[in-house]
Amino acid sequence: MGLDFAKIKEAAEGYGAEMSRFLRDMISYPSESCEEKEVVSCIKAEMEKLGFDKVEVDRLGNVIGWMGEGEKIIALDGHIDTVGIGNIANWEQDPYKGYETDEIIYGRGASDQEGGVASSVYAAKIMKDLNLIPEGYKIMVVGSVQEEDCDGMCWQYIIDKDQIRPEFVISTEPTDGGIYRGHRGRMEIRVDVKGVSCHGSAPERGDNAIFKMADILQDVRALNENDCEEGTAIKGLVKMLDPKFNPEHYEDARFLGRGTCTVSQIYFTSPSRCAVADSCAISIDRRMTAGETWDSCLEEIRQLPSVQKYGDDVKVSMYMYDRPSWTGEVYETESYFPTWINKESAAHVKALVDAHKALYGEKRIGNPGSMDKREGRPLTDKWTFSTNGVAIQGRYGIPCVGFGPGAESQAHAPNEITWKQDLVTCAAVYVAAINLYPDEEKTGDVTQFRAGSPAR
Repeated sequence: MGLDFAKIKEAAEGYGAEMSRFLRDMISYPSESCEEKEVVSCIKAEMEKLGFDKVEVDRLGNVIGWMGEGEKIIALDGHIDTVGIGNIANWEQDPYKGYETDEIIYGRGASDQEGGVASSVYAAKIMKDLNLIPEGYKIMVVGSVQEEDCDGMCWQYIIDKDQIRPEFVISTEPTDGGIYRGHRGRMEIRVDVKGVSCHGSAPERGDNAIFKMADILQDVRALNENDCEEGTAIKGLVKMLDPKFNPEHYEDARFLGRGTCTVSQIYFTSPSRCAVADSCAISIDRRMTAGETWDSCLEEIRQLPSVQKYGDDVKVSMYMYDRPSWTGEVYETESYFPTWINKESAAHVKALVDAHKALYGEKRIGNPGSMDKREGRPLTDKWTFSTNGVAIQGRYGIPCVGFGPGAESQAHAPNEITWKQDLVTCAAVYVAAINLYPDEEKTGDVTQFRAGSPAR
């Protein structure tokens, strides 16, 4: 018997007000990375109220709700931590007690990305109401922690420590009405430069680390901004879109977009304001496209002319992440987040596309004030930013696909909003897609590109 799509839509619309209320409840609890305890309690209580078969909080602090009794797992993931609010003067309303209208919900986390948690929790409820949990499966709804600090680490913990490995995962990060099958990866690189201090009245006696770093900064900027023509000394990262430099993966790189690098932080040490600086360090945010690897990105910095010039006085390294979660648990990992792309023909991607077409058609669903941005864009696309998919698919090769309420443009911005219609649309698509995931079409070769786990 075929799915009753009208009934699924009706059920999702029937829970629309409850999803909006639940999202506003979550927003009311400030939940920056490592401070998610209160929002975890809020989500756990909602799952229990809705009759989840099991609700648990793992040692890292992820809240996990289960529906169904099968051996195989399909997971819905949404991270429940948010960034801070920045300058409060930029907000028109209280970001934790914002307003709602007939169309929108306002507040920090509305799009990025507690709205996805609201939709996925109620999707599981609808599946139970309508007896639509596929035979042999159970549904895993995850409210994951610390994504803003270290995307994917929460899923490294779930897979390595909790020993849970789903058959496939739907990421509920905001997709602005689209179905997303991958994104660029990223790395957090540190460059340290040594110098020798002396009195500032005679700087020639010392070796100024800040001056050395100034040269390196210019080369990093050139790496991001330069072209890749024959005469260009520091060839820019745009080179990975060119088959000459990236013969195996240039087409995937063109789909994802070029890699980028930017300096995000700078530090120094000096005995005083009247002395030459004896060390300087920078952080580089490096976005990686298809064909770039952990090793190639580090080596690219090491080969910059200024880095070569200062030799052993320069160290290029990868950051490690070891910040304790809200429970006090520590999972140390590299600040490396691998690139990934799924094949558009993969069964789990096709399930989302087929569900959307059956419920809402072949175009992205618009919202008041957003249709001009969604109209004309392909239904199946990719994220610009990074998600927990860097671990789920990038490290472990577990099929992952994205469809979530809200828009990337709202992420980390003041006056963040999401659209109520998106909550309903996503819940309905999750229910249908999970039931359209065809056993007979599943294959082992769903990945188009995957950077994989780091070199050890």
